[in-house]
Parts: sequence; structure tokens; C-alpha cells
Amino acid sequence: MLLQENIPLAPMTTLGVGGPARYFAEARTPADVREAVREARKRGLPLFVLGGGSNLVVSDAGFAGLVLKIETGGIEERDDDGKLVLDAGAGVEWDALVGHAVARNCAGIECLSGIPGTVGGTPVQNVGAYGQEVSETISNVQALDLESGEIVELCPEACRFAYRTSIFNTAARGRYIILRVSFALRPGAAPTIKYADLRHVFSKQKIEHPTLEQVREAVREIRRTKAMLIVPGDEDCCSAGSFFKNPIVTVSEHQRLLAVAAERGYDLPSFESGEGIKVPAAWLVEHSGFQKGYMRGAVAISRRHALAIVNRGGATAADIVALKDEIQAGVREQWNVELKPEPVFVGFTGQP
Repeated sequence: MLLQENIPLAPMTTLGVGGPARYFAEARTPADVREAVREARKRGLPLFVLGGGSNLVVSDAGFAGLVLKIETGGIEERDDDGKLVLDAGAGVEWDALVGHAVARNCAGIECLSGIPGTVGGTPVQNVGAYGQEVSETISNVQALDLESGEIVELCPEACRFAYRTSIFNTAARGRYIILRVSFALRPGAAPTIKYADLRHVFSKQKIEHPTLEQVREAVREIRRTKAMLIVPGDEDCCSAGSFFKNPIVTVSEHQRLLAVAAERGYDLPSFESGEGIKVPAAWLVEHSGFQKGYMRGAVAISRRHALAIVNRGGATAADIVALKDEIQAGVREQWNVELKPEPVFVGFTGQP
């Protein structure tokens, strides 16, 4: 394992901001991961694990520790009680795994097409989109437990998946380094078409029973139109993805929001979830004075998606945080709702 010094991190992120890593290493095997952990401990350095850099804001000061980029690869297949299980290395590109699953005619993750990043990052945030979440198919997570030093296998129940959360970004944040993830998929099953935009696409095309491949392509096209598909040269794609989570509110809080919206002549969209009532963060942003294309110097809200904060060129991490703060303050003032960011913030003093 090669240990490098003062390596720029901005080019390794989709947002394109941030300073250097004091030390940097790439891990292609579990042994590399163990060696990096030992090196960080020997030097008394904090350790940050980097995947695809798609859900990340790195501070302008960079990271004063060791950044470990996970490059463990490989996709293995096995049958398990009528399901096809794909065991993928944490460094495998996520969309490549989705494409592999669809090519094998296996349902379960087709609506998660086009999401940037790597396999190892998906359990952390319980990645979801267009009616699916990875927790619906994850059967096992293999990880290095930094407390015991052992490689462990975590079942879905142990991961405690919830909306955009797991133990990996809550109760056990920083304890595990994910090495491989197993996904139990349904061979020959029909695709999931819950999302209104997807239903509209196939209704317009008069396709009653779309294939998995058709759903994958439709999702990628929807993401492209919303600048949520990485397209080189498109400045509206230079983002960390959706910057804010959809707030989950209680019934009484929902009633309050409905009343406020009605007073202002708005119809508040919302939908039931297992954890409460979700209110679209994008709607709150746009109805708090922040329209698509809103600019603040070198940063802006994407012209195609109200939840994407984009780097229009030359932006700093401080610029990104300033716009984030402005949006949160506006939503708080207009609706008394606190928007929570989705990206991971690295190298900041305190959570921005």
C-alpha cells in the first residue's frame, strides 16, 4: 500500500471543492484496509474512508488525517432460495452493479440506476430513489470492525436501516469500514413502478408492462433531466446530489403545515411513510424564495433540481456551506421546518 502526502481531494468529489488530504492511500484488498488502519493509529491520525465522492463536502482546509479510498472490486453471484445474490466489493461503481443486475434480469435495484458513487456507500445512507431503497435487497454487509479488529458480517436487522440512515451513520458512525455488500435480487420479477414520474413516462409511451431495462433507462433519463446524472461538462451536474433530506413530520405538524400552505394559496404535497409523513424538501425550498437557478456567487441551486447545490466553477466549500445555511434559514423562517443535509461533511470544525 502506497501512502501519499498532500493529495487534493476536490477532484475526487462530484462537487469539486475542498482542500488536500494530509495522507492518502488506496485499498484494493482487506489487507490494505487493515494496513491503512494500523498506519493511521501508529501516527495518531484521524481516518476518513472515501468512496465515490458523490455525497461529500470537503472543507477548504482539507483533512488533517489519512484518507483511505476503497477500491475493493469484484462481483460474485450465487443462488439462495430462489434469489440471485450479488456479492460486490465496496469499491465497485454503483451504477455498474445496477446495470449488471438488470442485464441478469434481476429486479430490486433498477430504480436506483444512475446514482453516482460506489457500492460501499449505499448501506451507510440507505440510498433510495424512485420507490426503492437498498435496504429492501441488502442481505449482508461485510465490514472491518475497528473496535475488535475483526472482519464481521452484519445482517439487515443489525444495520438498523431507516430513511437515509443506518448504524453506519448514526449509532456506530466511524466504527466500521465496509468491504463488501450482498444484494438478494428477484430473477424474472417485474420492475418497481411506484414513482409518479415513472408511471407518467410509460403511460405516455403506452407501455403497459415495461422491462427492467426500460425502467433503468427511464430512471437514468429522469435523473438526466434533473441534473442528477453525472454528465461531464454540464455545470448543473457539479453537485453532491440531493443536498437536503425530505423532512418527516408528525400528523399534528403536518396539519399545521397544511394550514399554513392553504393560507398562502398552496397545495402542500406529502406522502405517508413508515416513519411518519414526508414533505418534499424541494417544495419547501422553492416555496421559501429559492427557485431553480438561484445564485450566490460561484454557487447556485441547479437550474433543473431545487435540491442540488452546484459549483458553477471556482466555488469553495465555504461558499457551499453559506448557501446551505441561507436555504435552511429561509425554510425555517417560512415554514418552521429544519432541513437536514444529506452529504457528509469532512474536515470541518463541528457540523456545518
